[in-house]
Amino acid sequence: MTEACSCWLCERPLGRKVEWHHPLPKSKGGRERVPVHPICHRMIHARFGNAELARHYCGAEALRADKEIGRFLRWIAKKTPDFHAPVRKRN
Repeated sequence: MTEACSCWLCERPLGRKVEWHHPLPKSKGGRERVPVHPICHRMIHARFGNAELARHYCGAEALRADKEIGRFLRWIAKKTPDFHAPVRKRN
């Protein structure tokens, strides 16, 4: 797999730490992996479970259209690539 330059979710440049996200969860048969910032990865999984990701949110555009993810993306837009902060857990 080739190294990408930007995060799949927020499209900011990647930092020193990169995590790999399965757009279609591995538990649902997904094999593709995309690079994401750790904070972006945590936000995806804090907001949605694997079943919901598989049904409605396996594309970056669908995730970005979610109101809470959109708010997160506006907030994170000007942060450095290695920025880290706690992410609220899913209710």
